[in-house]
Amino acid sequence: MKLPRRKFLHLAAGAAALPVLPRIARAQAYPRRPVRIIVGFPAGGTADIGARLIAQWLSERLGQQFIVENRPGAASNIATEAVVRAPADGYTLLLVVATNAINATLYDKLNFNLIHDIAMVAGITRSPLVLEVHPAFPVNTVPEFIAYAKANPGKISMASFGTGTTSHVAGELFKMMTGVNMLHVPYRGSTPMLTDLLGGQVQATFDNLPASIEHIRAGKLRPLAVTTTMRSETMPELPTMAEFLPGFEASAWSAVGAPNRTPAEIVDKLNKEINAGLGNLDIKARLANVGATAFTGSPGDFSKLVGAEIEKWGKVVKFSGMKPE
Repeated sequence: MKLPRRKFLHLAAGAAALPVLPRIARAQAYPRRPVRIIVGFPAGGTADIGARLIAQWLSERLGQQFIVENRPGAASNIATEAVVRAPADGYTLLLVVATNAINATLYDKLNFNLIHDIAMVAGITRSPLVLEVHPAFPVNTVPEFIAYAKANPGKISMASFGTGTTSHVAGELFKMMTGVNMLHVPYRGSTPMLTDLLGGQVQATFDNLPASIEHIRAGKLRPLAVTTTMRSETMPELPTMAEFLPGFEASAWSAVGAPNRTPAEIVDKLNKEINAGLGNLDIKARLANVGATAFTGSPGDFSKLVGAEIEKWGKVVKFSGMKPE
């Protein structure tokens, strides 16, 4: 039986729409139960604070609890593997940080591939590191620091908050670009590192600005430069490292990731809501208070960022010969 043209077109249009309807319904229904955001570090750091602010925002916007779950260990690899193995349904998310990009080269045998196994969803924070020295250290600028390091090879103790961390690789990038020789002294976290820097047991470090900012404001540490390509909104008087070493860039950033194959409509929904939260004046102010800025963009933007970070830090890891602890 031949259908009338009008009825045929109507049925054809309906049939074409059928595959789309379940996807739309799935995105509208999400989330139907609490969502976990797995953080690979202890509570209290800048990345953790950002995750909790966004979790609270998403809970209020989407009507389900977004719960931050801290699973520290193995430089965030334990948390990452847990999310990689989770169902790709949007109910288990990962706080992805710069350390994840470093780990891709630092660790020879990971049970996952960050690029292939984690789908990037949205950014949360970005903050500079700051090259800082003990006030008794006889330099006041980056050029003076480089000159002193070249005149005293191997005599400057360059502390970091752990082997393979952003603090460590920033120092190695500095060595690679300047040709200076400094002694790396790793710590287990920013707090013990700062304790020794404040006490003069080590001379210099690249620390996250949010962790050091109060010591800098109190005059207990002397900052020389921030490591982002743009000056910090929190301390705009500080020059950037790139003003002395063109191309130098290192920053601490955090973003949300999900298991690969998480439905695109769920990823897009989370991206839209997270970006909306990062545009909220209260959230922006609370991030600025700890020296961080909102880090917005599309899932594709952050996929490109992770790829570029893996490539950049891979070169630094190989140059330095660093090995995981």
